[in-house]
Amino acid sequence: MERVSKENYYLDIAQSVAMRSTCLRRMYGAIIVKNDSIISTGYNGAPRGRVNCSDLKYCLREKMQIPRGERYELCRSIHSEANAIIAASREQMIDADLYMTCVDPKTNEVVSNVCSCQMCKRMIINSGIKRVIVRENATEYTTYEVQDWITEDDSLSGKSGY
Repeated sequence: MERVSKENYYLDIAQSVAMRSTCLRRMYGAIIVKNDSIISTGYNGAPRGRVNCSDLKYCLREKMQIPRGERYELCRSIHSEANAIIAASREQMIDADLYMTCVDPKTNEVVSNVCSCQMCKRMIINSGIKRVIVRENATEYTTYEVQDWITEDDSLSGKSGY
């Protein structure tokens, strides 16, 4: 019997977390792991106590045909990375890894070629997280070194989106 890799084990968990998402556009799940212990989890959804898009049965950004990565101020959701960061202390997150998976709510298929938005990148940098591992498909993933987000500051380009 072949064991699943540690990365895919944690990405499988992040994918399960994504199934709690209340977003109608994309379901994200994130987990923060340090020393092989899960520190926190997060999925994208409206703030506690507010009505979720899944309950409203519509997404305002989708109604307005806003492309992905733009006009986040109109989105009801807190991103999965932000929710995972909120749930952990900074001391726990220093040098930790964040694992993230995105699922299409219409097909339940993994969405590839995604990464954190500029706002989440800033939170990840300040949290002390060292690496972000993002699922591409059932067995492949992309690893981002957070230090690269600091030295290769793509926020200076003026390009929006993720």
